Amino acid sequence: MMRPVPRPGLLAIDAYVPGKSAAPGSGRVYKLSANETPLGPSPAAIEALRDMAHEIAIYPEGSSRKLREAIGARHGLDPARIIMGAGSDNILELLALAYIGPGDEAIYSQYGFLEYKIVTLAAGGVPVVAPETNYIASVDALLACVTEKTKIVFLANPNNPTGSYLPAAEVARLAGSLPPQTLLVLDAAYAEYVTNADYEAGVALVDAHDNVVMTRTFSKIYGLAGLRLGWGYGPAHVIDALNRIRSPFNVSSAASAAGIAAIDDAAHVQAAIAHNSKWLPWLAREISALGLDVLPSVANFIAIRFPTTPGRTAADADRFLTARGLVLRAVGAYGMGEFLRLTIGPQEANEAVVAALAEFMQEAKAVANG
Repeated sequence: MMRPVPRPGLLAIDAYVPGKSAAPGSGRVYKLSANETPLGPSPAAIEALRDMAHEIAIYPEGSSRKLREAIGARHGLDPARIIMGAGSDNILELLALAYIGPGDEAIYSQYGFLEYKIVTLAAGGVPVVAPETNYIASVDALLACVTEKTKIVFLANPNNPTGSYLPAAEVARLAGSLPPQTLLVLDAAYAEYVTNADYEAGVALVDAHDNVVMTRTFSKIYGLAGLRLGWGYGPAHVIDALNRIRSPFNVSSAASAAGIAAIDDAAHVQAAIAHNSKWLPWLAREISALGLDVLPSVANFIAIRFPTTPGRTAADADRFLTARGLVLRAVGAYGMGEFLRLTIGPQEANEAVVAALAEFMQEAKAVANG
């Protein structure tokens, strides 16, 4: 060897590719590809960033104590059992590093978040995919994949990119059926958007089990995606293990200050929920009326299925919409090549997407009819 070589398998990992954010040649661009909130961050979070700007020459407090205390107060949790990360995906990385070794297995559902496969492979583990039923995770399918090698089961609830969810009773059945040495990781990045009475983000299961962890993020409803801030809540022994391997100062003082202010602004969060509760069903209804299938969603996005007929495909629609400054997310990497994922945007963007899709379907129909 004439140069350093990464360990076996590392270069076989397909790097995560974010959704596109630009539409060259178009005027006004609406980025509807990353599930970001259309309301932006809380004004209090912006002000908190301004107020602490003079402190950025100083290292942050290493354990993010004040932020953990704010999260604990908001959700009724023990701050000592909370760990902060640079986005919730940082917590997923730490979990994989702590609990997966060469040859160990991690299970996730068929259309689960791509990061689960990446962190498993990066830790030297073996990804195991459980089939879904009608784009919804199946507890029975997940359990059928469990072996003595299974170290982690990842479950996104709600799931990205489908928008589906499992009711609390089903998740509890999963948790109660796993071997005690297998860790269940509940990824609840979109929990705040769910208004269904039978949903639970995972707090109760973490408190009831010694092998369940919940992860959350400030990137979605709190509007702090650019600051990279997430957290995990778990049993004390799990949090202790993660704290031993997390990077020192893994959360910036700027992110902590904004996070504390954001989580205290309940009115801003409620406004985001109200906006989503209005436009999510509207978009699903209007787009379905155009003859396109829309997967039921409880999050802040919908997955739209396009025909496989040339001229009407998801790729055709993606080009058509992008040319008009409407940037959606292609999800072929998830095995959903016939879908585009649409983030719920501001009113003008939502209305523009429906109008553009109506035009696209009309043009495609005219071409098909000669």
